[in-house]
Amino acid sequence: VVTGLILGAEAVVGLLGGVTVTGFVVAVFMANAGGAWDNAKKYIEGGHHGGKGSECHKAAVIGDTVGDPFKDTSGPSLNILIKLCSTVSIVFSGLITTVHLF
Repeated sequence: VVTGLILGAEAVVGLLGGVTVTGFVVAVFMANAGGAWDNAKKYIEGGHHGGKGSECHKAAVIGDTVGDPFKDTSGPSLNILIKLCSTVSIVFSGLITTVHLF
């Protein structure tokens, strides 16, 4: 809203484009990274790199602790953030087109 009121509708279009592109890339990264950390822990628990109880397994458990929120909550929630930015810009589009500084 602030971007639109100061810079106008063209700036909002640029902002939405940037939010969509970067949000999508980060969401895909987070979902894939979380899945990879989960699969790494399962791989080590299968007997590779020392199996359960090894230093690699301890590190994989820590990685999986970070990976679970990545793939389950943070990545998918970026989709909601992208939609929220678009919805807010549509709601305030009338105000932005009539009142802007530049």
